[in-house]
Amino acid sequence: MPIKIPDNLPAKQRLEAENIFVMSEHRAMSQDIRPLEVVVLNLMPNKIDTETQLMRLLGNTPIQVNITLLTTASYTSKNTSEEHLLNFYKTWDEIKHLKFDGLIVTGAPIELLPWKEVAYWYELKQILDWSCSHVWSCFFICWGAQASLQHFYGIEKHVLSSKKFGVFTHKKLKSDSILLRGFDDEFLVPVSRHTEVLKEDVENEESLEILSESKDSGLYIVRDKSTRRLFIFNHSEYEADSLKNEYDRDVNKNLPIEVPENYFPDNDPNRQPVLSWRAHSYLLYNNWINYYVYQSTPFDFNKIG
Repeated sequence: MPIKIPDNLPAKQRLEAENIFVMSEHRAMSQDIRPLEVVVLNLMPNKIDTETQLMRLLGNTPIQVNITLLTTASYTSKNTSEEHLLNFYKTWDEIKHLKFDGLIVTGAPIELLPWKEVAYWYELKQILDWSCSHVWSCFFICWGAQASLQHFYGIEKHVLSSKKFGVFTHKKLKSDSILLRGFDDEFLVPVSRHTEVLKEDVENEESLEILSESKDSGLYIVRDKSTRRLFIFNHSEYEADSLKNEYDRDVNKNLPIEVPENYFPDNDPNRQPVLSWRAHSYLLYNNWINYYVYQSTPFDFNKIG
């Protein structure tokens, strides 16, 4: 949350230069406050795990956030009970008349499928188009980020020679970015994907800007400079055992899988992994909610879009 200080306090300019968020008395007096409305399109197979991960991060803010869970109508998950979906999820047709402060689109374990072979591809495209007029800020994760880049900008994903899997050091490229306020110069992020978006393809799109990357795992955060869209290619929301569960699943299925890099102590899958990215994860989601949503979204829902 920002601190409120007198309009002409000498410290204001210095604090702002240090990326400390301050709010003038004039702005504070004109603020209207209401709960934020965030819709989560959950495309992951185990929806309950993903719900928990995201709500843990979104709940770590003093701002009240109302969550609407969204599932696809064109594809029914085989890994989540029908009862759970009926009780807690809505489809796009049920909410498309509403407007939202934020939209999160999760990843999905379908990276190797061509776009048009994804069962809900055309429904997703409708939702992405709808977001332009009904959502203030969008937060796309992993496959969701790749799919959104393809839909909005025609940028394609590329298959990696082997799965990029582990916990990798990332660096911030834009020290003045409000999304990266409070970040260390280097920080750790879990990565789990078979595909990537090429840096040169993003750089060739004038409206996009790269905020963070890793020399080992490539792009991490890209933003659209004009639409408040954020593309997050890795899994900051993961829990301590998320990569372990993926590894154990593939081992049990006799699938080719390497031990996730920089994850298990001494690279030993029999040892308990160390959670080394939680602080960064909280900061990422707090900054999105605070700066990209709360501080700028219209109080009047009719003005969104």
